Amino acid sequence: MSIKLTERAASEVKAIMAQEVEGKNVTGNSVLRLLVVGGGCSGLTYRMGFDENVTPTDRVEEVHGVRVAVDEKSYLYLNGTEVDYQDSAMGKGFIFSNPNSTGGCSGCHSH
Repeated sequence: MSIKLTERAASEVKAIMAQEVEGKNVTGNSVLRLLVVGGGCSGLTYRMGFDENVTPTDRVEEVHGVRVAVDEKSYLYLNGTEVDYQDSAMGKGFIFSNPNSTGGCSGCHSH
């Protein structure tokens, strides 16, 4: 798999996952699932979340200590993508840098 998480993104994911496990929302066996759905400014929207259900068709890889799972369909779009985490005056959130994307969307932010 050539989906990359920066160390900063991996660190943030681990911190969020620890909170989710502590709150009993997920188990420590969960993976970070990345997927692509239709919609958004470039025709595609990136989604991420914790998932305890990994299927045999998922591609799973460990990146900086985070287990990342991507289904086959999403992998076609996400191959080569780097996920970074930004915390600045403009807001904080995960940024998807996808060399395959032709749209003008810079990423998804949470405030």
